[in-house]
Amino acid sequence: MDIQKLISERKGEKSFSFEVLPPLKGNGTANLFSTIDKLKDFDPLFINITTHHSEYIYTELDNGQFERKRIRRRPGTVAIAAAIQQKYDVPVIPHVICSAATIEDIEYELIDLQFLGISTLLLLRGDKAKDDRMFTPTPGGHAHTTDLIKQVTQFNEGFFADGTPIKHPGKKFHFGVAAYPEKHEEAPNIDMDMEYLKMKQDLGAEYAVTQLFYDNKKYFEFVEKARKKGITIPIIPGIKPFAKLSQITMVPKTFHCDMPQELAQEAVKCKTDEEAKQLGIEWTTAQCQELYNAGISDIHFYTVSAANSVAEVVRRLHI
Repeated sequence: MDIQKLISERKGEKSFSFEVLPPLKGNGTANLFSTIDKLKDFDPLFINITTHHSEYIYTELDNGQFERKRIRRRPGTVAIAAAIQQKYDVPVIPHVICSAATIEDIEYELIDLQFLGISTLLLLRGDKAKDDRMFTPTPGGHAHTTDLIKQVTQFNEGFFADGTPIKHPGKKFHFGVAAYPEKHEEAPNIDMDMEYLKMKQDLGAEYAVTQLFYDNKKYFEFVEKARKKGITIPIIPGIKPFAKLSQITMVPKTFHCDMPQELAQEAVKCKTDEEAKQLGIEWTTAQCQELYNAGISDIHFYTVSAANSVAEVVRRLHI
């Protein structure tokens, strides 16, 4: 699936895509499918599947020292992609990440995805471990998204990571990357962050999906600046309505995005989850309408803890 082609085919139309989170181990697929069921009838462009390879916990030993153990609490992206693909007639785009994965892990993931006929990916470094101050690469893994891109490109060219030729290369992967209108939290400035995005494009990235934002002005300025720097790939805006009171403060802090003054003034008036949810729906609807009016053809929604709100926004937009 070629995202650039898919977007161009729907040019002039309102389209959207959305991201889902794999369920916690033991919870089954009911909640996952419930989220998709709320949105599938609106004809989404694709479903993005986030990845949580593993987490780390610290257990105290008899001698008083602590041992770091790697645990996995969610099913893998490949399994979720297969389940969604089997149940729904909607293209799936799984995340493939560096975090907590070795080069060999990633290679097996590529083999499995290719076997399933899934040909478009979103390549990311992934977040740092919860208790780490900074991102620490897994031994035998990648430190940067650019390294991951090079591995996928080598796979596309018919070679495993160790240089061994692939006897029967399958269909090549298309892939995109992340973009940050308010810069990545670890980038020293927006210009340096933009250089990294240009580097990823030059290495083969065909599209970018942004981190969530609430201020369209920042997105428009980011895209304008990107075009001036030679970044020509589609930059799909990522949007998330807050759906309860706690998210008004938690989401901007977690995702390092500012809340416009107009929205902040209304947000502080909210006293209940329902009031916050309605404000989130109203703001997001207006935000998306402005993006569509500006010629944006696809908007990407983050649905975690906000699936009902996203469904209401999409309904109001008459997509």
